[in-house]
Amino acid sequence: MTTNQDTNAHAHGTDPTGPVALYGFLTPKDGHREQLRELPASLVEPSRSHAGNLVYRLHEQQDGRFFLYELWASRADLALHHGTAVLEDVLARLPEHLAGAPEAHEGWLAGEPVSSAGTRG
Repeated sequence: MTTNQDTNAHAHGTDPTGPVALYGFLTPKDGHREQLRELPASLVEPSRSHAGNLVYRLHEQQDGRFFLYELWASRADLALHHGTAVLEDVLARLPEHLAGAPEAHEGWLAGEPVSSAGTRG
């Protein structure tokens, strides 16, 4: 049975059982831009092959920061990704290259069905 709250969640793209997006910025320490680029870049291809991955993209900004955008089919798929050795290894090595904590956000798709969320990659 669907409640009004469930209906509203689906209509407004805030359904926590549907696709979930993670996105944020990584700012390198002075002199660590190349090392920082290599770490998240090493996650792109393996993460795209994980079950439930819809989008996994790394962007380099003009100001030297890196923007990472991930879209997962479900919270369960994201949880499985978080338990992978490749991600745990990168997360362990990341802090030595960062100028402060990562700026990270989580959200859900709004106003579009999953099929139009973009191509894999």
